[in-house]
Amino acid sequence: MKTTRLRKVGNSFGFTIPKELMEKYNLNEGVELHIIEQNDGFVLTPYDPEFEKWTNSFDKTNNKYKNTLRALSK
Repeated sequence: MKTTRLRKVGNSFGFTIPKELMEKYNLNEGVELHIIEQNDGFVLTPYDPEFEKWTNSFDKTNNKYKNTLRALSK
């Protein structure tokens, strides 16, 4: 388990992410991270959960109408 400390940055607070985690998850300066609140804390992720919902819905529709979409593309 890795730990970090909160630091005051202007009127907000921030923390640093260890270099090995930045490399492991291919994060760079300026990457937008999403904060997902949970009952026991929060999760910080570079993946947009709303976009993931959209792609899952698209995949379901695409699979359901695969033959129709193939016919329309001709």
